[in-house]
Amino acid sequence: MDRIHKKRVAIIGAGSSGLPAIRHALLYNIEPVCFELTDNIGGLWRYKKGKRNINGINLSSVMKSTVINSSKEMGAYSDFLPRPEAPNYMHNTELLKYFEEYADHYGLRSYIRFNHYVTRIERAEDYIQTGRWKVTFINNNKNQAIEVFDGVLLATGHHATPNIPDPWPGQGKFKGRISHSHDYHDHNGFEDKVAVVVGIGNSGADICVELSRVCKQVYLATRRGTWIRKRLAAGGIPVDGVPSRFFLNLFFKYLPLSYINRKIEEDTSNWFNHDIYGLKPNFPILAAVGTVNDEFPNRLANGTLKVKPNIKEFTEEGIIFEDGSVVDHVDEVVLSTGYCFEFPFIEDGKLISVQKNVADLFMNMYSPGLSDHNSFAILGLVQPAGAFMPMAELQSRVFYNVLTGNSKLPNKENMLKEIAHRRKLLRQRYVDSPRHTLQVDYMVFMDELATLIGCRPDFFKIFFKDPALAWKIQFSPPIAATYRVIGPHPWEGAKEAIINFEKRVLAGMSPTGKPIFPKSKKRKFPWLTVGIILIGTAVLAKKYEIEILDSIKKIQIS
Repeated sequence: MDRIHKKRVAIIGAGSSGLPAIRHALLYNIEPVCFELTDNIGGLWRYKKGKRNINGINLSSVMKSTVINSSKEMGAYSDFLPRPEAPNYMHNTELLKYFEEYADHYGLRSYIRFNHYVTRIERAEDYIQTGRWKVTFINNNKNQAIEVFDGVLLATGHHATPNIPDPWPGQGKFKGRISHSHDYHDHNGFEDKVAVVVGIGNSGADICVELSRVCKQVYLATRRGTWIRKRLAAGGIPVDGVPSRFFLNLFFKYLPLSYINRKIEEDTSNWFNHDIYGLKPNFPILAAVGTVNDEFPNRLANGTLKVKPNIKEFTEEGIIFEDGSVVDHVDEVVLSTGYCFEFPFIEDGKLISVQKNVADLFMNMYSPGLSDHNSFAILGLVQPAGAFMPMAELQSRVFYNVLTGNSKLPNKENMLKEIAHRRKLLRQRYVDSPRHTLQVDYMVFMDELATLIGCRPDFFKIFFKDPALAWKIQFSPPIAATYRVIGPHPWEGAKEAIINFEKRVLAGMSPTGKPIFPKSKKRKFPWLTVGIILIGTAVLAKKYEIEILDSIKKIQIS
């Protein structure tokens, strides 16, 4: 009897998407081979002090001062919790430590080939029969080699290739320096200078705040303005750890978007009046990527940071803005204008076409043209309103469940229909911009992925086995562990992770690393309120379940 063939999957990149891809390959008894261009793990989140280019490939890197915008509990992988005493919003060095602990805990490093440069990925000669792929790479001895794999996961991220805008009039004669945020490391060299930052995404806001402490003056040039969001809710609780699954279901499924926008805008304006400070855009708050920065309003208030409209033209020494105002002398211009993504080494860029950051990918993963096998996928090609890492992890679980024949995806025609539908929804909601082509809402997208492999936390299914856990899941934030309660490869620590969520958040707030529970007045138990909520939960959960299943069935292979 022939020995059963053990599948091998190539994983390109050992960053925040590649590491869980290795972990879950092992759970599915698949041999992972991870190719990492650099000499260590972490990808974007390993700060690179020097050159950010290897073999002509741009490397993504955080700034030296970068702090993650999603809280540690919401951003954690499903089966590895951050240390309770770790801060809720981790500095990049803390997050890198988390990745290193995750890799060491599950023994992932032995599956990574460091200093390996993948030059080409293409379908193998027997692809039609087997779905296999051929990967060409330069190894750490500078020798070229080729290996064949049963599947390929691309986990290289989408923050490496800078988006450089077309030159402004007069830019060629400008004597100051123009750079992109991709190449910004820290404030050194900017002291006592006049700087203009173009673009108000998260990187742009971070650079504005940092430079405003050391520069003579910083100006923010923005075409549309933006909505500034805060990290902390009332009481200092991480804002992304406040909404429960029940609330988010209600929020996204049954309330008008106009009402939701209005309520969030009111809350945001109570904290910081965008109109008065000249930042209020002419679009709703949920129509663009949120810029998260608690310090930004303070820098505007003390005048070290000033808002300007878009650049009209350059002079030799300065800049003229579209409102006619002039800054006569400018030393530095930092373009925080986002990134482009493309896939030139996948069959010479012809296999997956990208136009202005738009690519036809089912669930932002699968090319419909490869739906005959679904043995190639892209991880982490999302711009989430919420945590990123659990999404990339769940995408890898979907990939392996499909590759091993445990789940089926729609055929090519239905994939294209789903892609068109998702794109239509994006156009209806978001400002037309290349940075909004990958937008997804955290729990909505997680539930869609989870439904494909049967791990969406079903209230009734869990309730009849463990009522307390079902209740806790429904009225707690949807952390990644909630997707490991049922479905393939459930995690034995999921219940404890869910039950102790609040305790770990409070531990991250405490100076001692031990949770300090806020004092509250004793109240009579609200039996009537709880009864109403229970009935409402049952109806809402069942209705939501039916709607999700119906939407998935519509695109499943008949």
